[in-house]
Amino acid sequence: MREHLESTRQHTLDNPVWAALSGPHRRVAEIHRQAARYQPEVAPFVAMADDADETAWTDLAKLAGPGVRLRVTMGGGVPIPAGWRVQAQIAGVQLVDVGLEAVPDEEAQVLGPADVPEMLALVERTKPGPFRQRTIELGTYLGIRRDGALVAMAGERVHPPGWTEISAVCTDDAYRGQGLASRLIRAVAAGIRERGDVPFLHASAENTTAIRLYEALGFELRREVTFEAIEVPAQP
Repeated sequence: MREHLESTRQHTLDNPVWAALSGPHRRVAEIHRQAARYQPEVAPFVAMADDADETAWTDLAKLAGPGVRLRVTMGGGVPIPAGWRVQAQIAGVQLVDVGLEAVPDEEAQVLGPADVPEMLALVERTKPGPFRQRTIELGTYLGIRRDGALVAMAGERVHPPGWTEISAVCTDDAYRGQGLASRLIRAVAAGIRERGDVPFLHASAENTTAIRLYEALGFELRREVTFEAIEVPAQP
C-alpha cells in the first residue's frame, strides 16, 4: 500500500498547496496564470504551478500586490528572484499516515463560525501556525472543552486531491499531558479516512516533541521542506 501511494501520488505532496488551490480548494483560491494563493482571510499560503518558469514570480506579484507578505513552502522549483525579500526561513518536515489508528472521539465537538473567536484566542496562546478568520472554511475542525472553554483543537487545512492535511493541533498549556492532541488527531483522521483521503501534516523540524508524537501515532517522515515568509517587492 505504501509503495503504491508513493508511486501514484508522490507528485501531489511535492506541491500540495498548488494541487489544493487548483483542485478541491478552488472555491477559496485566487489564481493568476502560474501562481495561486488562498484568499487572504482564509490562509497566507501561495504556490506556483508544477511546471512553472521564472515568470511565475511576476504572476504572483500581480496576484498579491506590492509589499504583501506571503508564506510559501519551497521544495525545489523556481528560485526566488532578486528583489524579493525573504523575511524568514524555517526548516520543516512533511509526514504521512502509514499506520494511524483513526477513531472518532465522543468528546470532540465540531467547531463552527460561532467558535472562531475562541479558536483564534487558543491559537494566539499556543502558536500552532497560521490560522485566520476564515481558516475554518478549509475543512472540519474539532475541539475539546473543559468547563465550557475551548482548550484543545485540530482540523483540516490544505486539501490536495486524495490527501488532507491535519493542522492547528494545539492544547492550552493548563491541559497539556492529558492526551488531548492525540485524541483529536485520531478523530480528525477518522473523518479524512471516511471520505477516502490519506492524512498528512507538516511540522517545524525544531519541534521534535511534536514530531515524536506524530511518529508514535503512525505518521512517517516523507520529506524535508522549507517554509519561507517573503515580501513582494514594490516593483518586481
